[in-house]
Amino acid sequence: MTNVSSMKTALKASAPDADIFESLRAAPARIDLSPGVPDLAAFPRTAWLRAERAILADLSASDLGYGDPRGAPALRRAVANWLARNRGIRVEASEVVIVAGTAQALGLLTRVLGDDGIGAVAVEDPGSLGVRQHLRNGQLDTPPIPVDSHGLRVDALRASGAPAVLLTPAHQFPTGVVLGGRRRRELMQWAGAGGLIIEDDYDAEHRYDRPPVPALRSMLAQHVCYAGSVSKLLAPALRVGWVLVPPRYSDALVAAKRFADLGNAILPQLVLAQLMESGQLERQLRLLRRRHRHRRDAMIEAIRTHLPGAVVHGAAAGLHLMITFQAEFADVDLAAAALAHGVKVQPLSWHSQHPNQPGLVLGYAANTPTDISQGVATLGNLLRRHPDSGIQPGIVDGSRRRGRRRQATSCPGDSGVQWDAGLAATRALRRRTASSTASMPVLRDGCRSEITAIR
Repeated sequence: MTNVSSMKTALKASAPDADIFESLRAAPARIDLSPGVPDLAAFPRTAWLRAERAILADLSASDLGYGDPRGAPALRRAVANWLARNRGIRVEASEVVIVAGTAQALGLLTRVLGDDGIGAVAVEDPGSLGVRQHLRNGQLDTPPIPVDSHGLRVDALRASGAPAVLLTPAHQFPTGVVLGGRRRRELMQWAGAGGLIIEDDYDAEHRYDRPPVPALRSMLAQHVCYAGSVSKLLAPALRVGWVLVPPRYSDALVAAKRFADLGNAILPQLVLAQLMESGQLERQLRLLRRRHRHRRDAMIEAIRTHLPGAVVHGAAAGLHLMITFQAEFADVDLAAAALAHGVKVQPLSWHSQHPNQPGLVLGYAANTPTDISQGVATLGNLLRRHPDSGIQPGIVDGSRRRGRRRQATSCPGDSGVQWDAGLAATRALRRRTASSTASMPVLRDGCRSEITAIR
């Protein structure tokens, strides 16, 4: 299912299929604002080739045989050092298990936890659809726990009765909030009473306007399973990640990895180890932060111009923004219409188990500022053609103009995508955005320096 028409149908499904992300990636588009991908054009090809040649020159014949299913000792040492330097996690190399990305880490953990009698892992709501799919594929229930401006609500987690929870505390997906200090203490108390935490540290290194946030694993090692990868640092195609578990799960995790694939490919592990230990990966991270910050600013400026009244969330860190609208319409319809016009986005409702405001999750890291501006402009044009969506039709390119409101209910060329919106909510939004600040998106991230910098 790769043609636009069938992909639009899939986008609007109430429960996305397991292959929805693959289908969206395969759908043709001129601009891809999907979240979760770094600047792939910045991949350090020269450094990688140099390290690979050096590794191959010294690699013995026996090194090309079957190895330790936990991973190459050199990479496990390098990961332990990396985590100590960048995430404040003190761990022995023997505790690190190298996996094929966070996806495999979740697959292995579902097997290990299922064998231990755990039948449910609570998840953040909104929270990653992909994570939820992996947990459910492992026959685990995923009760939703609401997220507010301070992160996951631990009181709701406690009330759910779930024995385990998966969360993204350093940069919650998709809202971008950081798990606050009080919530961390409450979560530690919950874990101390027998709860298990799975920490998905998926993009914590990418921060721009706030200091680093300590990993939960650094404070509560006996109760935290920790997963990380280089998918957001280098490229998802490398399929290299790592997982740490409490001692009681170590043997079961290694056994699960052994029977899954006998261990990751050796050459990429050794090359990555050299990049980590030589400081090349830190240099790459500094480069990406500068480029990603510039692209983030470009996206916020584009939202300011083309989507006045939209609320921007999570701008202080990460590779994506979440935007929400104070109106009533189906965000899957907007995503489908955008795809028909050559722009890929993800609707917020994909990542929500409970009803939420309509919104979008927009990735900026893998796109040039020009593409970002054009993609957001397309979204603005689509919404202006549908006044009931809550976007003020009199604003074009950041300035007002007089004119009659169009009454169209579908966009030309979008195969009849219909918009079901609340006119009363729309009128209220227009009254609210009639002030001089209407063309600036509201930023909700808990970061004063970020808002000041954008202004």
